[in-house]
Amino acid sequence: MLALALFLSTPVVTGWLVGDLTGGAARRLAAEGESLDYAVEPVSLGAVGDRVLVVVASVLMVVSLALLIHATATRKLDPRWWSVLVPVVLAGVLIGLAWRIATAGAIGANIGAGLVVLAGGPVLLLLLGVAVVQAARLSREHRRRVG
Repeated sequence: MLALALFLSTPVVTGWLVGDLTGGAARRLAAEGESLDYAVEPVSLGAVGDRVLVVVASVLMVVSLALLIHATATRKLDPRWWSVLVPVVLAGVLIGLAWRIATAGAIGANIGAGLVVLAGGPVLLLLLGVAVVQAARLSREHRRRVG
């Protein structure tokens, strides 16, 4: 459950930390009345809603990490499970970064969005694949030891 909370909160926090990636030239043209093109239209809950979402996601991420680190330190969590958690966190970071690239305003095509799909998609699949394989292997080992 903590790994899921970490996976869901990481993209939100990453996206907030990265911020809007709309280029300066596109911003100037938008200020002059040009409409920007988006590969994916940005989603907003409003100023207050966005802040609440980021605060909740940040707290969830920090608490999840703290509890997982504490569980590892007190030997309630086998340290080998970090071979699952690290790819999950990296996948969350990649999703947050990809979201910001895909939602950047542009004049014309958003080349970055295409590159994110072409390059980031396989990396994301690899990270999640590693996490799933490692989780299955560790679960199988645990079942063998327990009974």
